[in-house]
Amino acid sequence: MTVMIEARNAMFSFGRTPALRGASIAVDAGEILAVMGPSGSGKSTLLHCLAGILVPDSGEILFDGARVDSMTETERSSLRRDRFGFVFQFGQLVPELTAAENVALPLLLSGVRRTEALRKAYGWFERLGLDGMEQRRSGELSGGQAQRVALARGLVAGPEVLFADEPTGALDSLTGEHVMELLVTAAREQGTTVILVTHEPRVAAYADREVIVRDGRVNAPERIAP
Repeated sequence: MTVMIEARNAMFSFGRTPALRGASIAVDAGEILAVMGPSGSGKSTLLHCLAGILVPDSGEILFDGARVDSMTETERSSLRRDRFGFVFQFGQLVPELTAAENVALPLLLSGVRRTEALRKAYGWFERLGLDGMEQRRSGELSGGQAQRVALARGLVAGPEVLFADEPTGALDSLTGEHVMELLVTAAREQGTTVILVTHEPRVAAYADREVIVRDGRVNAPERIAP
């Protein structure tokens, strides 16, 4: 397997409070990885470092062989816009936009013409069981519907890596399982690598592999060669 993204001995502190204490992890292309751990363990900080949102104080973050931690903020922003996708716990939809416009947003930010961006966005609504919801705004959607819109937004541009931070944390168990089934199916179809932060074993069960973050370090099982 080809390693798509990895952290090597990453250290990060919020002021005097250490969040990562030499975290190392490698994620293969097309793999769905669940990152688990108790609250405050550093799992979300690790995800944010891998995504180029945070820059580690020391250590290395590599994506497709390039050092993310050495990039400028502009370069990291371009990486997040053009090659990464994101799904967060509460969806974080833009309330002024319709559901279709929310899904199209990554394409619009990348310079895709509005008509083409909306055409691609509309294609996700039937796929995710959201027919007829295209013109609704976030306040008119249920939690599960809003999270499916957020999932479509994260995947619409065909990202190489999707970062999902507690994507079912605000949902009931049945709705959360439905969202995870849709996420896994769509990621497999597109060949997207998924890094999923969760504290729920039932969500982690959808992944190919699990790692545990404790006290800012990654406890990963031995990788078995194919």
